[in-house]
Amino acid sequence: MITDPHMNICGGIVTSDLSTPQTLLDPSDMILSLFRKDPAVEAGEALYEAAVGQARTALFYADFGVPDTVEGRFEMIVLHVYLILRKLKGDSPGEKKVGQKLFDAMFHNMDASLRELGVGDLSVGRKIRKLAESFFGRVGAYDEALKPNVPPEALVVALGRNVFEDEAAPGARALAAYVRRAAASINGQPVPRLVGGIVQFPKPEGQGAS
Repeated sequence: MITDPHMNICGGIVTSDLSTPQTLLDPSDMILSLFRKDPAVEAGEALYEAAVGQARTALFYADFGVPDTVEGRFEMIVLHVYLILRKLKGDSPGEKKVGQKLFDAMFHNMDASLRELGVGDLSVGRKIRKLAESFFGRVGAYDEALKPNVPPEALVVALGRNVFEDEAAPGARALAAYVRRAAASINGQPVPRLVGGIVQFPKPEGQGAS
């Protein structure tokens, strides 16, 4: 995980030429800068909140049959974070930075949640490493399944195995159809909006929808 860069704050711009006037920052600006968040951090946190909000959609659990458990909800958060990160794979520094901050926001939240449950420091580290391994494993599986030349059934199997713990789960096919629509929708959204912390997910359709 890439850590946040240190924030450097100085009291003014000083040159080696003593004849050049020094430009000092206003004291109030210096104080405010201590509390001002990096825009990339704010965007990453906003995207994570959007992913969590979509992952909590009741239809996934009531209609698709996603297990309404800690593990099931973790899988849905991972899935939606992945769909955003998939779009933020461009070469621009803004995309990479916001993508990293989204990843950081997810694991900072999981770290905090484990600590709130009373998990000790040493155990938290081990659990976070295990969750990170699970995350990257799923990213690899979903990336492979969404390649154009791969049979559609591959995504159904990957979601069945990871989300439902059953490759033949009835809801895996409906979830796969939703994931493809969500991937296409996010892929069509302007990068500047995503870098600004704005993402829109499509509304999931029930298995009985036409």
